[in-house]
Amino acid sequence: MSNDKDIESRRRFLKVAAGTTAAAVVMGGLPRFARADDLPALSPSDPTAKALDYVEDHTKSTNAKYKAGDDCTNCQFYSGGPTGRGPCQLFPGKSVNAQGWCVSHVVKKA
Repeated sequence: MSNDKDIESRRRFLKVAAGTTAAAVVMGGLPRFARADDLPALSPSDPTAKALDYVEDHTKSTNAKYKAGDDCTNCQFYSGGPTGRGPCQLFPGKSVNAQGWCVSHVVKKA
């Protein structure tokens, strides 16, 4: 009989542990989604922005690596919408202009 109680106790523990882990994962992901719109704008004078030759308007880039039509919206590092501002993996904690561009631009794979 005590063996049955031990098995039931282990099952209850595993269920609670799995539920707690799942809740922690979900709760850990929520702040990132909630803050995406609240990120401060990346300034072109930011040291990282300067190093990557970031411009707010892709059409004004003078970098030789710029190709017509490239902008943040079609870059694999950008996760914002097609207009406005959004997060970029290259500039953590900042938002970039959807129409911006930098030297690290990599076209999204379809």
